[in-house]
Amino acid sequence: MSAATSRTADAPAAGTAPAPMRAVIARPNTALTALEVHAVPRPTVIPGEVLIRVSAAGVNPVDVKSRIGRGAATFLTPHPQLDPNSWIPGWDVAGDVIEIGRGVAKFKPGDRVFGMVNFPRSAGAYAEYVCAPVAHICHTPSRLSDVEAAGLPMAAMTAWQALIHAGRLTSGQRVLVTAASGGVGHLAVQIARDRGAQVVALTSTENVDFVRSLGAESVDRSQAHWQNSIHPVDLVLDMFGGDHLDSLYTVIRPGGALITVSSASLSGAPPDIRTQMVVVSTDGQCLHDVADAVHRGAVTPHVSRVFTLEDAGRAHEAISHGRTRGKLVIDTSGRSLTG
Repeated sequence: MSAATSRTADAPAAGTAPAPMRAVIARPNTALTALEVHAVPRPTVIPGEVLIRVSAAGVNPVDVKSRIGRGAATFLTPHPQLDPNSWIPGWDVAGDVIEIGRGVAKFKPGDRVFGMVNFPRSAGAYAEYVCAPVAHICHTPSRLSDVEAAGLPMAAMTAWQALIHAGRLTSGQRVLVTAASGGVGHLAVQIARDRGAQVVALTSTENVDFVRSLGAESVDRSQAHWQNSIHPVDLVLDMFGGDHLDSLYTVIRPGGALITVSSASLSGAPPDIRTQMVVVSTDGQCLHDVADAVHRGAVTPHVSRVFTLEDAGRAHEAISHGRTRGKLVIDTSGRSLTG
């Protein structure tokens, strides 16, 4: 085995052409269901990276937004073997390492790993294999399956960076989480509770029991004047932006904060309320903090639906409706084209 790289039996031998893999191909401004599975060459590791055999890939709203010129569209790189307008979507992965590049000491072949790879640049997570910089991945907590782990990175780090980094959440504070049953929201509820906060969860009627099961006080947003039922909070984590920001401002104590993960304008905020927009960034320490919370049993991702690679278009259609409970995940571990 080379001193430069270490590999398992199914990793390509040095000097040989990369074996094929199945991958989902996206093209801009096409129907959400218009995703196709093609055979493309596996990626090749460079120093500081590992090659991951992907078992599952998380589906996030930005995956869909990027297909219509929003989200991360500006930063996407076309796949070199496809036409200039095509790419492999996705950033969240979970699987096992099959090869390590030169200089990698933290991981070895056979390690189970998960992470958010290269965001917002192209990662190609909807595929059987992905190369990832070691700073973008973490060992998978043993209590999670790969499907569960794939639903964790982007949503959990978004929640963590919004609540802990931007929101400066401390024990004993009251926190309102909007869209609390969604991908980011249900993890934000658990993270805030683990930090000692009292959590109020704004959600739809059908998800009231779900957010209560996470330990939150629930508020049904379909009720008229729902804000009148909320005692003042120190921090709001907003997923929506838009017209309902004015209602959210009314429930925040003077000196409190509203952190949004939407692109909404915050110019209308009262002067005694601090506001900030957060865009998730790859952060190795943050991912390790999330993994530690999972290890301790404080955070568990809820995966509501699992799709195959061939059904990736249906996954995009489902998440575009905006009423997903927990996470959607693509199972990539079907028949391989490598043999």
